Amino acid sequence: MKKSLVAVALLGAFAGVAQAQTAVQIYGNLDAGFVKRTDQTLAIGKRAANTLGFKGTEDLGNGLKALFQLEIRYEPDTGTVENNTRPLFQGQSRVGLQGDFGMVRLGRGLTPFQEVVGSFEPFHGLPTPAGFYTDISVAGFNSAPLDSGSNAAGSGANTNRISNAVFYNSPVVSGFQLNASWATKEGISGGQAIVGIGAGSTSYASGAQASVNPFSVAATYNNGPAAAMLAYERNAVETKVWSGAGSFAITPELKLMATYTKQDQDHVNTIRPETKAWLVGATYTMGPGKFLAGYGQKHQETTAKTKQMSLGYEYNLSKRTYLYVDAARKKDIVNPITGALAATPTVNHYDVGVNHSF
Repeated sequence: MKKSLVAVALLGAFAGVAQAQTAVQIYGNLDAGFVKRTDQTLAIGKRAANTLGFKGTEDLGNGLKALFQLEIRYEPDTGTVENNTRPLFQGQSRVGLQGDFGMVRLGRGLTPFQEVVGSFEPFHGLPTPAGFYTDISVAGFNSAPLDSGSNAAGSGANTNRISNAVFYNSPVVSGFQLNASWATKEGISGGQAIVGIGAGSTSYASGAQASVNPFSVAATYNNGPAAAMLAYERNAVETKVWSGAGSFAITPELKLMATYTKQDQDHVNTIRPETKAWLVGATYTMGPGKFLAGYGQKHQETTAKTKQMSLGYEYNLSKRTYLYVDAARKKDIVNPITGALAATPTVNHYDVGVNHSF
């Protein structure tokens, strides 16, 4: 009996040590609501991407940690994986090490530019049409133009993540941090060919390698009420993007922000290679509620200027659950291939729903 009690005590002690050294977390969110857009019927939709993730760390000693993160994106109204042309762990799939040198990870994830630019628009960088992140904030830039689902203009199902990459995040020093990524020139996924626009365009046949190794660099600053970022990225077809942004909390309730971005597609679009975009926004907290507002423009040279005005309101029911309502109007939408106005040049977007995180 005494030996059994000693064994149980030892097992409990070892379990406590293992638990202290290793931490695994299951997390995610569910977002669903009603969405109405111009020329579309009322539908069940979403404001934020719905995720299910697994992440963890292991203490290796001497200040070194191993870490991993896997993230699935899904549709809550049907239970299916979001966009069947994307990988299962399309949100993120990375493993790495963290220490005094910073953090190094390998796999798939947001590029440094895409990861930070969404912090400077009022809709939290959510992929909702009411917000600015997926189009105006990035000036229409696509970080993964050779991924499955992309088209001749380099616009595809996945536009902000890269695979087969190494990611580095430096330690934060006096509010400053440097983030960088570099990817290999692996073959085109999905078996499609990407064709540029104009006499100097480049064609990418099925299975061909990318033109160059994609890379992205972003420098950020966060100190009290002020935040800023500068970023540069070149994707696999040699399209380049520059961006600068900043935000400032005038009061604890009122936060102002602005972003400027320029895209250069001269390698695949010799007719209209340059696109510039800018936006200004604000958020105002009042009790459990928050008001969101923003205005932005995107201009691809020799085409009309696309303009967007968006308003939103969030009401926190708890720290993990909030209700939302948005209204947005996007005018003079341009077809990036032809340069002419889109078939539906003005789109009004309305949504109301609930978001819960866990």
